[in-house]
Amino acid sequence: MDLFTIPPVLIVLAALAVLAIRPRLIHPAGLLAVGLAFAYAAVVPDGYELSATAFGQFEVLLVSVDPVSRLMGLIFGFIGVVAVLYSWSTDADPVQTGYALAYVASSLGAVFAGDWLTLVFCWELMALTSTLLVWHHGGVAVRAGLRYAILHGIGGSVLIAAVVWHYAEAGSFLITDAGIEGTVASVLAALGIGVNVAFVGLHAWLPDTYPRPHVAASVFLCVFTTKTGVYGLYRAFPDGHLWIAYMGGAMAVVGVTLALFQNDMRRLLSYHIQSQVGYMVAGVGIGTELAASGAFAHVFNHILYKALLFMTVGVVIYRTGAESLKRVHGMAREMPITFVAFTIAALSIAGFPGFNGFVSKGIIIAEAHHYAQYEPLWYMLLIGGVGTFMSFLKLGYYVFFYDDRTHDVERATLGQSVAMGSVAVLCVFYGLFPDQLFAILPNRAVVSEFHVFTVGHLQEGLGLALGGVIGFALVKNPLSRAPKLPDIDLAYNPVSIGLMRGLLRGVNDGIGVLDRGSSRAVLGGLRTVTTVSSTAGEGRRRPTERALSAVLTRRAGIGIGVFLVLLATTVALLVSL
Repeated sequence: MDLFTIPPVLIVLAALAVLAIRPRLIHPAGLLAVGLAFAYAAVVPDGYELSATAFGQFEVLLVSVDPVSRLMGLIFGFIGVVAVLYSWSTDADPVQTGYALAYVASSLGAVFAGDWLTLVFCWELMALTSTLLVWHHGGVAVRAGLRYAILHGIGGSVLIAAVVWHYAEAGSFLITDAGIEGTVASVLAALGIGVNVAFVGLHAWLPDTYPRPHVAASVFLCVFTTKTGVYGLYRAFPDGHLWIAYMGGAMAVVGVTLALFQNDMRRLLSYHIQSQVGYMVAGVGIGTELAASGAFAHVFNHILYKALLFMTVGVVIYRTGAESLKRVHGMAREMPITFVAFTIAALSIAGFPGFNGFVSKGIIIAEAHHYAQYEPLWYMLLIGGVGTFMSFLKLGYYVFFYDDRTHDVERATLGQSVAMGSVAVLCVFYGLFPDQLFAILPNRAVVSEFHVFTVGHLQEGLGLALGGVIGFALVKNPLSRAPKLPDIDLAYNPVSIGLMRGLLRGVNDGIGVLDRGSSRAVLGGLRTVTTVSSTAGEGRRRPTERALSAVLTRRAGIGIGVFLVLLATTVALLVSL
């Protein structure tokens, strides 16, 4: 057995055994396990494959290493370590961290998969574990998690249909340079993956869910689902597609527009996930080698600065208990480390020169500007850039400067500071030394020829910043009075709740009918027995009869309920197969 036979998904899942033995040790165990997964991604050789046979006939690759999967493994492993440290320092429950580690493991399994069967299995496991991560917080997170589960269940089912259709066309489940084959399979794949990457119209789960759970859970959530979606989109459409590119542009504009109207800090950040993932989707859609490299450079950079933004905002919420921009102000002096980390993250996501977002955004925008058919896309990405500056000027202004200090609080803990500081350093490092990022990107020979600090690119970055400053100055007062913009979830949330209530009532009524029927049968048998008994003994037996019938009734109801759950689970498994 070689060193790499145990894939990263199993390395991380092994840490969950600690929950059954010593739950309090889950955080150090998680740090070790995710650190080992990061080391795996760093040292596993290119071209390494771990093959197996599924269902006795299908060849699958549990691990397949190329520059894209290695890049995803590296950044997932690194940010997983940081997120576990942050959770440990933010009083996260051990069980919550256990769910988070299972989520990390399934994401690693998906990006290292060399076939569609393995990828889809890990994809569905990722949806399950992230739902449990949301639900664990309770309260409003339960309903949000239910909506999240429904949408991702639908998206996963559509993706499974695409994979089955692809197999009918290609005769293999292996992931190849041809991507998803067949027109119908391609459409289904785009829709199924589109849920995870938050295509416009399929996006409302994101701002609905990510602000609800524990602040440490949000750090995990902001990283893995959407970025695994970008990875899957690239594998399905390795040569890009015009429609996908323009969907990315629409995501960039819609996400940033809706973000501007938010006062809930994590909801604002969540809309910006959609906007920034739009740049990645645009890069995948353009389809050139340089655009694909830019897309994955942005995946890498976005994971860094978005996790940092959620950590800084999480510290503010953790210390103040306030989620809204209307309830927390003037915290710059009270929380200096958090403020500096936020500033670095904000300049990074906005694409300011000298920070990592400037590098990766620049590649995608330049490629869009290079081709005539993508000229409108170029303008859409620039609009998204201006809106990003405006959004983070708004967030930083109200939290750290506006009005008098609203809270007297302690500063970030040591663990929180280390987690934020390590990511902030990388945001600056890759912004100043982009060649270090280019060295780990796919198509490195092509991307290494891209010059970051040209006069035109610097003017573009500074121009976007100036546009953002002017724009925020013009709309600051109207925005403070503007109502919350409606989103598509206002339409489908009541429908989903109504459907689930109807389903639960139907199941409950069915169980009630069966329960009453079984109870009558049991009591009828008891009456037959007791009528034979003597009148003298009847008084003694009636209490026993009543007690026995109650026990049998309860057991019948429990047994039927368990049977129905097992039946539903079996049907779901058969459908998934």
